[in-house]
Amino acid sequence: MSRPFDIEAEMRDYAARRDITDAVHRYMRGLDRLDPVLQRSAFSDDAWIDCGLMSGDADAFVEFAQGLLATMDATQHLLGQVRIELHDETSASGECYFQAWHASRDEAGHPRDLFIAGRYVDEYACRDGAWRIRRRHLVTDWVKDDPADHGFFAANPTTNRSGRRGEDFSQRRNWPR
Repeated sequence: MSRPFDIEAEMRDYAARRDITDAVHRYMRGLDRLDPVLQRSAFSDDAWIDCGLMSGDADAFVEFAQGLLATMDATQHLLGQVRIELHDETSASGECYFQAWHASRDEAGHPRDLFIAGRYVDEYACRDGAWRIRRRHLVTDWVKDDPADHGFFAANPTTNRSGRRGEDFSQRRNWPR
């Protein structure tokens, strides 16, 4: 026997999943645009993050991540499936698959393409009506590190390229008149 449809409960569920997903998206965008304020907004004040290379509170983690990614020419973090399980109106857990590309350089300064794929295992908390990541554990599933080929960009110098620290088109949106 099916239970009666409760539109209010369904809307609360939908809104929670939407807001949790938005926190996950803010985190990823903050990484790629080197925007520490945006990245930090994804975490609760008592958050704890373990990415393998470091573990600590949200402020320490954001400082670490921003510093590490700032040494790279560019990054792109992509989300795969996001699974969210709501426990009640203030707590949830989830797992987010990701693939991340990092434009890095070897010791001689030659460009490299570093790919990392894995999962974020998360706990979420809702406080004062705002869902945030409360606990995050990064699991690395695979890594690939190859010499980069920038021939396309050399052959197509007018290609619209990504930017960081407020220089990306998506941040400036300087449309022609």
